[in-house]
Amino acid sequence: MTSTETTPVLTAAAPTPAAPAVEPSPVAELLAATAFVPAAPEPQAPDERLLAATEFLDHDHEAVRALVAKALPDPESMTPAERAIALYYAVRDGIHYEVYGADLSRDGLRASSTITRGTGFCVHKSIVYAAAVRAVGVPSRIYYGDVRNHLASPKLEELMGGNIFTYHSLTTVHLGGRWVRATPVFNKMLCALYRIKPLDFDGVTDSMYHPFDEDGRRHMEFVRSHGEFDDVPYERVVGGIREAHPRLFASRDTTARGSLVADAVAGTR
Repeated sequence: MTSTETTPVLTAAAPTPAAPAVEPSPVAELLAATAFVPAAPEPQAPDERLLAATEFLDHDHEAVRALVAKALPDPESMTPAERAIALYYAVRDGIHYEVYGADLSRDGLRASSTITRGTGFCVHKSIVYAAAVRAVGVPSRIYYGDVRNHLASPKLEELMGGNIFTYHSLTTVHLGGRWVRATPVFNKMLCALYRIKPLDFDGVTDSMYHPFDEDGRRHMEFVRSHGEFDDVPYERVVGGIREAHPRLFASRDTTARGSLVADAVAGTR
């Protein structure tokens, strides 16, 4: 008997469809050739106008230059943040915070005028700070918002018509590639009288308002924002304050006479 050998039949596998060809992009070829890792995009530089002197931020005035020179004896040895911090404390504690007897005329709101008087409230002091930091190369803007002040004296609440204060002001400064809010407004001595911790500023963290006093009572909260401005929108701000708080004014441009220090000492807050 003869055996028959069977040759196995090999079946070819179906060919795998070829992936569609992808044309390499010029950018991909460049990166592969140079092993280059692109850096994060640089933050957009602020407009040069945010360093300029204006009608209100008049840092070309000798009074503003003198304040800056006193606070920064050697500015060239300091970083922009160090300059901004030093000027923050110079304005916060070097200009007395006072709502009463304040000049809200166009001339009265100029940084140079407030420095010369040595007194003003948030609207005035924020302008001074914005002007001072521009003088040393730090861009700045002015921010406005309405706040509820829980610790105002009964006398001040009566003049304001309640505890909502319109067009509370602070300053935003451009440091380290970002905008930071700063409030160099309530000076250290007044804070002690009203048992409020003074607002500090480190050039990195927003320094905006006092939510509570040292006894844990509610102090201030923002209830509305009016936005940020490259210069003072005078008619909008002062007109808004006049409209919201007509009894605060003793005349068209001057607030009623009084003293926040006297209110605190008399225990009328």
